[in-house]
Amino acid sequence: MDFQTTPISGLIIVKPTVYNDSRGYFFESYNEKLFKENGITDSFVQDNQSCSSKGVVRGLHFQIPPFAQSKLVRVISGAALDVAVDIRVGSPTYGKYFSILLSGENQLQFYIPMGFAHGFAALEDNTVFAYKCGNFYNKESERNIIYNDPDIAVDWGTENPLISDKDKQGVLFRNFDSPFIY
Repeated sequence: MDFQTTPISGLIIVKPTVYNDSRGYFFESYNEKLFKENGITDSFVQDNQSCSSKGVVRGLHFQIPPFAQSKLVRVISGAALDVAVDIRVGSPTYGKYFSILLSGENQLQFYIPMGFAHGFAALEDNTVFAYKCGNFYNKESERNIIYNDPDIAVDWGTENPLISDKDKQGVLFRNFDSPFIY
């Protein structure tokens, strides 16, 4: 596995070593020892999976302490633009986002620590998105920043996104009081 840093501190791209042959492919998607050696010490306690149609945007989600979550995300099939927004007060990249193309074809993974809002846009029909979480889901701790926040200005790569009613109710970043400290 290859672990690559990003312009935003804490976000890590994980590129697995893929073994291809005439039968197909094999790769190790998670190895606790290798992850710890590369600074990812989280204990993942919950796996989630979703399937989305082309144009669906989910996010920008996070949970507040004490139920804050880190995530290790990947796309099993299809393609998604994955987005993480730094919501750590005092960070030099506070309010900035990093995006990456995740697909069943490139098999990249993306590590997002606590202190980030997360979302993705499905770029193909039947995009299967999987993620490991470093804490259990807690409905009362769930929060979201509106997906089309003008100050963050994420380019989702889709003109008419399909958004859940819940995600349409997200707060504006300028009105957000973050509990996360850099």
